[in-house]
This record gives sequence, structure tokens and C-alpha cells, in this order.
Amino acid sequence: MKDQAEQLRRRLSEKREPEKKSHTIAVASGKGGVGKSNFTLNFALSLAKEGQRVLLLDLDIGMGNIEVLMGESSKLSIVDFFDRSAPLSEIIQTGPYGLSYITGGSGLAALFELGEVQFSYFLSELEGVFSRYDYILFDMGAGLTEESLKFMLSVNEIFLLTTEEPTSLTDAYAVVKLISQREKDMKFSMIVNRVEKAAEGRGVYSRFSSALYKFLKVEIKLLALLPEDDSLRKAVKRQSPIVTEFPKALFSKVMEETARRFLQARQGGMPAGTNQASFAEKLRTFFRKGGSKSG
Repeated sequence: MKDQAEQLRRRLSEKREPEKKSHTIAVASGKGGVGKSNFTLNFALSLAKEGQRVLLLDLDIGMGNIEVLMGESSKLSIVDFFDRSAPLSEIIQTGPYGLSYITGGSGLAALFELGEVQFSYFLSELEGVFSRYDYILFDMGAGLTEESLKFMLSVNEIFLLTTEEPTSLTDAYAVVKLISQREKDMKFSMIVNRVEKAAEGRGVYSRFSSALYKFLKVEIKLLALLPEDDSLRKAVKRQSPIVTEFPKALFSKVMEETARRFLQARQGGMPAGTNQASFAEKLRTFFRKGGSKSG
């Protein structure tokens, strides 16, 4: 471990370009099985198709399936960083439209159990990698753990995916409540999935957003109403993203329109989020609060 720590210190001493403020987005849900990973992957691909430089990190630990949805078998994952300090640039895979992605495979708890030198190296790697991209998307696990909460509090904004089911909405409300108690200025956007009728989907959003504002004084924007679409099931069975497998499907058209509207809103002056510190800087703060090991 001493030799490894010395190697990391040498790498940290190398000069890096200043971090470009990439826009970081955590995609979360209150419960599993609501289509979060499918949305994250296809939204990331839609952004990439629009010419954006996008990096997708699969942090749905234990249930990570981005590589499955893409029909790929990655040789390296984030676990290779934790186990052998592999540079993040080595474990980045490339998908359709030039999308970059890193597959999961290790608990986030492992990150916060790293020694101070190793954790500093991780943040240094993040800064170097993130500077190459316009958008960084984190596919988070369902619900919240103490570790995933630290990640989500460090991003610029959170996309909350839910369905019309009461249990999904209740769990999503709990996620917003917990995060807003820790970061009152966090920016939230809502995606309602498996919508059969647009009017009903808008009603779900209206009731949910009203409850958030009434009881938590939190505002949430509606990002998308995603339709129920048999083509999505077919794409999943074929292990291929729907936006590449069935580009003319209704779900694909809605996804691509969502990406375009999101980019137009950002270019039109929509605030990038109130989190002025970089993702790495904020994550370092949580690491220090939680304590660290030496070496």
C-alpha cells in the first residue's frame, strides 16, 4: 500500500488543466423498477446526438445495467479504479453517437472508505476527466443511502423519475424531502414514465409539484412525460437503446425532443444550478465531514 500511495502522490503532483465546469446531473428515483436506467441512457444518447460531449456513470450499484441495455460487455468498470487505482480515462467506454460511459460494479461505500491520498487521487481524476465533457450524468441507485446522498448533494441538478403509481410518487417525495433538507437550493426536474394519457401525466405532475411546494417549499419543473411504448420492451430484449434501435418510435421522438428542449432552455439562460463549487470540491467537503483513513 505504501508503494501505491507513493505512486498516487506522484500522479497528483503532475500538472492538470483547470477544471471546466461541466454540468452534472444525478438521475434518481424513489423506488426501483420505474425505468430510470433506460431513461438515463437514452437521454444521454439524445444529448450526444445533438452534438454534446456526454459522460454517463453507472452508479446503480448492485443493479447496474447500463452495459446490459447497450448489449455490451465492458472489460473494465469503476471497481478497477477502487481495486487497482486504474486511471478513469482507461475505464471509459464509447457507445453510439460518441457517448462515453463508465459501468458500475462496486459500492459507493468503497469510495468513502478510501485513504486520503487515494480519495484525493480519485477527485483529481474526476477533475481531469470531467473537463472533457459538457454534461455528466449519474445513474443513481433507487432510493437513498448515505453514500449516494453525498453524490446527489454535489451535482448541479437532480432529475427525479417516477411513474403514476402512488408508491412511486410517495418514495419520490421522500427523496426530495431528504435532499432539500440538506441543500435547500437544489434544482429538481421531474420525469413521469409509462404515461398512457398526457393529461393524466400532467395531472400527476401538478399534484406532486403542488404538494412539494406546499409542504417543503420546493419547486420542481416538469422535464418529460414518457409514453408507454411496446418498442421500448423490444429494445430492452434486443439489448439495444431504443433511440438507436427504433428511432421513429414514439418514445424515441419524445426523448429526443426532451433533450432538445433541455438544451434550448440551458442556452436560453436557465441557471445552471446554484451549486457554484465544482462537483469534486463539494464531494471533497462531504469526505472530510465523514472522516478519512490515512495513507
